[in-house]
Amino acid sequence: MASLQLPMGGKSGGTQTTKAVILVGGPSRGTRFRPLSLDLPKPLFEVAGHPIIEHCFAAITRVPEIREVFIVGYYDESVFRDFIKDCSRTHPNISVKYLREYQALGTAGGLYHFRDAILKGRPDRFFVLNADVCCSFPLEQMLRLFEEKDAEAVILGTRVPNDSATNFGCIVSDAHSKRVLHYVEKPESHISNLINCGVYLFATEAIFPSIKSAMKRRADRPRLVSYPSSDALDSQYLPQDEEDEDGEKTNVIRLEQDILSDLADSRQFYVLETKDFWRQIKTAGSAVPANALYLMKAFQLQSEELAKPSATILPPVFIHPTAHVDPTAKLGPNVSIGPRVTIGAGVRIKEAIVLEDAEIRHDACILYAIIGWSSRVGAWARVEGTPTPVREHSTSVVKNGVKVQSITILGKECIVADEVRVQNCVCLPYKELKRDVANEVIM
Repeated sequence: MASLQLPMGGKSGGTQTTKAVILVGGPSRGTRFRPLSLDLPKPLFEVAGHPIIEHCFAAITRVPEIREVFIVGYYDESVFRDFIKDCSRTHPNISVKYLREYQALGTAGGLYHFRDAILKGRPDRFFVLNADVCCSFPLEQMLRLFEEKDAEAVILGTRVPNDSATNFGCIVSDAHSKRVLHYVEKPESHISNLINCGVYLFATEAIFPSIKSAMKRRADRPRLVSYPSSDALDSQYLPQDEEDEDGEKTNVIRLEQDILSDLADSRQFYVLETKDFWRQIKTAGSAVPANALYLMKAFQLQSEELAKPSATILPPVFIHPTAHVDPTAKLGPNVSIGPRVTIGAGVRIKEAIVLEDAEIRHDACILYAIIGWSSRVGAWARVEGTPTPVREHSTSVVKNGVKVQSITILGKECIVADEVRVQNCVCLPYKELKRDVANEVIM
């Protein structure tokens, strides 16, 4: 494969070479994305007509000097095989490889474990993108800032409302120089509303020594390992972090908790604040606002992929070429229709994702919802969630004192009978709903 040799030379002349790493996690993570991740790994779930990871890859391909991309995670190798084949076909000049961790090593532990592959050909710097982030990925602006400041690290940041800032990594920066002065992951009290977007650019000679010294500190003080607070246990707590069979501490080293605050103390660490859209894709429901944000961006860029606006298409709407939509159905805004979907007469769909092979029968109504693969929604049925602002970072609402998902989700091959109303429900795969339900998880 000739493409593998490209990163060695980079561009002609003495220009610097850049690589990119996409962090995808593994099957024991992403549990908050159920029931959708029961049938498909989260990075391959389609929003706005493309897998989540493809939006990351598309941004990387817009940086001309990146010739080598690594996908790092602990899914089975077969999971990304087809995606990598597609990438190689569409971008033959970019080498894409999957590097599989033998166990969860944490975001920094994975980078360190595969440092030889990343450092091959002596790149000067590399991007790190978390795959579960939805944004416009201004990588070229990050590169410009990196070069301007002669930086050792650049982080992408965005402003969020003060009350939700403590759910994220918070950045205190010098407004004039853009230098990061202080970084705290999920602080207990408010320190800043500038948060970590999960996109980084690191100088190779700065990041690997930082990870190494964090591992050394971890080994020297095994009893002082900080565990995340209880509200973050579902996402952060790893049983493997305890001990392996030999009683040895396993190296779960995370960029956010273990590395970034040290970089802020000692390194040339800068933040690029994006004014464009950003949100995490953590819960299954968050795919709907992410879908809306990507569709709106595609509409601004006048993408050819989107359906042409008309009396029955309120833009932006993505309709797969193999889908069959009755001309009297009204779709949009912010709707994605997957392959081989059938939509009957008089149907109304808004702020929703309809996945492949689903069927929506005549006069049904789908609002703020995700309709799973091969599911069927009967005539005159309503499947609806609760409207939440697209910039809102939470996808749950309180109904009758109970916290429920604001987006209604039907898993794979669910059936909603004619004239049934399903509101604010999460329905696991292969269920049949014959009566009205609201605010429930249907097991």
